[in-house]
Amino acid sequence: MKTGVFFHEEFKNKDWPIIGDKFGNFPQVMEKALALPDMQLFEPHPVNEELLYKVHTHGYLQEVKRAWYYKGATLAVGGCVEAGEKIARGELRNALVFSVGAGHHASPDTAWGGTYLSCIGPAIARLTEILGKQRYAILDTDRHHGDGTRAVFEGNSNVLHVCFCYYNNIIEHGTKIDINIDGRIGDKGYLEKVRSEFIPRVRDFNPYIIFHNLGHDTAQGDYGDIGLTREFYLRLVKEVKTVAEEICKGRYIIITHGGSRIDVAEYIFPRIAQILADECEIQEVGKENILK
Repeated sequence: MKTGVFFHEEFKNKDWPIIGDKFGNFPQVMEKALALPDMQLFEPHPVNEELLYKVHTHGYLQEVKRAWYYKGATLAVGGCVEAGEKIARGELRNALVFSVGAGHHASPDTAWGGTYLSCIGPAIARLTEILGKQRYAILDTDRHHGDGTRAVFEGNSNVLHVCFCYYNNIIEHGTKIDINIDGRIGDKGYLEKVRSEFIPRVRDFNPYIIFHNLGHDTAQGDYGDIGLTREFYLRLVKEVKTVAEEICKGRYIIITHGGSRIDVAEYIFPRIAQILADECEIQEVGKENILK
């Protein structure tokens, strides 16, 4: 099955809150990846408003609809929903979803940090309509706490939410977990945390699909710098993809999140798409991971 890439021209040439215009050269910089036989580019549609109302309050949506970034946010959420639908129908194996104006800081009635609509909330609501009751896992490796995502799924024991941020919490019978990433941990230290804190838990939870809020604000020189190289993100995706293949038939959706470094975005996302499509190999050489 194919890997889906969800990107809309609306995401380009705008100074999006927090992340800026980091997608200005997309999807052109992904030309090599998109030419692969098992890769398919999709232009998402705005999310069905009924799905937004399953997650957000009426008053909040009426307020956010007036913002200039609302159109882009609805397209980002639409991409996440469509990726889930296509995976559920067996049309795709996994997906990379580009996001602007939407993401993990959007709760039912508030938002901050450049993300004003929930991406994963409507996607899981739609999957529930298609599949009925299932279990879902959410991995959050943005620098900041996914407080909006946590609020959306509060009390929902069918959703495992593991957030690598700056807290240490285990609540709701072990389904809502925060892992403290302290200081400039570097590539090796972060990957060891993922292997010890996320991989065993997601294996035990056995979800239908893994969603991944992937921010690169943690990269060296970005606003959430914890000393990570750009090769780290490739190794991270490879690790999560491997466990997804083991436990949920490879069903894995990556949603782009924080990070403002254009050079990092243009380096990692074409290669992440190739990793999802099994069209690249990461070989560890010394302290760096070299993409063949």
